[in-house]
Amino acid sequence: MTEAKWTRRSALAMGAGSLAALAAPARLSAQGRDKLRFGTNWLAQAEHGGFYQAVADGTYAKYGLDVEVVQGGPQTNGRLMLLTGRLDYYMGGNMIQPFLAVKENVPSVVVASIFQKEPQCLIAHPGQGYDSFLDLKKSNNIMLSKEGQASFFQWMKAEFGFRDEQVRPYTFNAAPFLADKRSVMQGYVTSEPYAIEKEAGFKPAVYLLADHGFDTYSTMIETRADVVAQKADVTQRFVDASAIGWYNYLYGDNAAANAAIKRANPDMTDDKIAGGIALMKQYGIVDSGDSITMGIGAMTEARMKSFFDKMVKAGVVPADLDYRKSYTLAFAGKGVGVNLRPKG
Repeated sequence: MTEAKWTRRSALAMGAGSLAALAAPARLSAQGRDKLRFGTNWLAQAEHGGFYQAVADGTYAKYGLDVEVVQGGPQTNGRLMLLTGRLDYYMGGNMIQPFLAVKENVPSVVVASIFQKEPQCLIAHPGQGYDSFLDLKKSNNIMLSKEGQASFFQWMKAEFGFRDEQVRPYTFNAAPFLADKRSVMQGYVTSEPYAIEKEAGFKPAVYLLADHGFDTYSTMIETRADVVAQKADVTQRFVDASAIGWYNYLYGDNAAANAAIKRANPDMTDDKIAGGIALMKQYGIVDSGDSITMGIGAMTEARMKSFFDKMVKAGVVPADLDYRKSYTLAFAGKGVGVNLRPKG
């Protein structure tokens, strides 16, 4: 569920000049469609559904694209594959990585954001006095990954006064959380809460960080600067078709896409996929806020600035960073597909 670690070393190893030299010429399939490879940042699941949908229902083909979805996973560094030209587009995590790419002079660019809210959440046991997000400050056992400690927990400290001594290591195993009713655990709102309810038999308290001010975009479509410059038409078609794929996945017949997800990741089951879709809708992960009028994939300068300012305050990124280099508003937010949302 988390993006493969992108280290400072790997970022610094790729300079703008060397990356530009790797830019591939436009590739055409036998049908005359532009071929491209899009990498996800984890194993296939409902949270990637719109991309599989656009392949399965022919939306990409209608837009003149022959798209191969390349599944991510624990041993796959999709971001590095993007930077070395083995992927044309990549499904990023949140905006921290693109901000840091600017800092390290890595020429990657965000062209759309499929999720209006990052699904990152904190999970607590019911009936333990954790009746609000701020009540979590009472816990002395908040289980966080190293990535979580370096990112959203820095924001939690700066904004709400959480403390380092509350943190315990999280190894993506729910057993320690289940064993300690006073503990708190990180998770994705579309995954871990559902798994806990199904396996442990209780409904946990869930606090979506996005609903408490962690307003990063998430599940972005990223590419290289040379692709934006040289293949603007292909990029526009990919962004538009992906948005339509997501509308069809959330609100239409998604059976073929789900079958493709299960073929790619046999650990996915119908109930897990259905639960993920339901929770994406319940929490407005994909289709809420600016996407209501601007379409799925929409981004705004106001949101970008808001999140950047919070990361500066939290000490995650430097204040003098030219964060606007990390994204472009040229492709998304044009209302593509909004007519596919059910009325009412």
